Amino acid sequence: MIRIVEHSLPALPVDAVVRAADELLRPIGVVSEAIDREAGARFVEQRRVQAALDVGSAVITGGGDLAAEFVLHVVVQGEARILTRDTVRRALTSAWHRAEGWQLMTVGAALTGLGLPAEEAALTLVETFLDRPGATGYPAELQIVIDRPEQRSAIEPYLRDGSR
Repeated sequence: MIRIVEHSLPALPVDAVVRAADELLRPIGVVSEAIDREAGARFVEQRRVQAALDVGSAVITGGGDLAAEFVLHVVVQGEARILTRDTVRRALTSAWHRAEGWQLMTVGAALTGLGLPAEEAALTLVETFLDRPGATGYPAELQIVIDRPEQRSAIEPYLRDGSR
């Protein structure tokens, strides 16, 4: 199930939130920066890496002081790879796989938090979530967070037609 919610992502009561990051888990964009601020000092320690991660991968850490217990860091760009729809797609696919392995039921992601234009972000979120094999049912729900009511129009067409 995919729901559209108008809420603050750092305060969203879900199992995990999606946070766009670079290969060293540094924030990509204002949504990731807001997550970092709200999550606090404990979160900063949890997201330290010893080596650069692969672009297109995803990792899970604790959520620090967030409402969500976990954060799904999607590695969407690196020093040698710019952010593209393909890197976001690969990272989200990896994130859904990680969420499945951790048996997370609900995941929240901001429409404006992936570094893509709203329509591309909506299509990529919906397609990758719906294209999962679904054998286990985890995650069962994706909550796409919007900042303004008019952003619903970027998402709703993909929900109506199965995202194709």
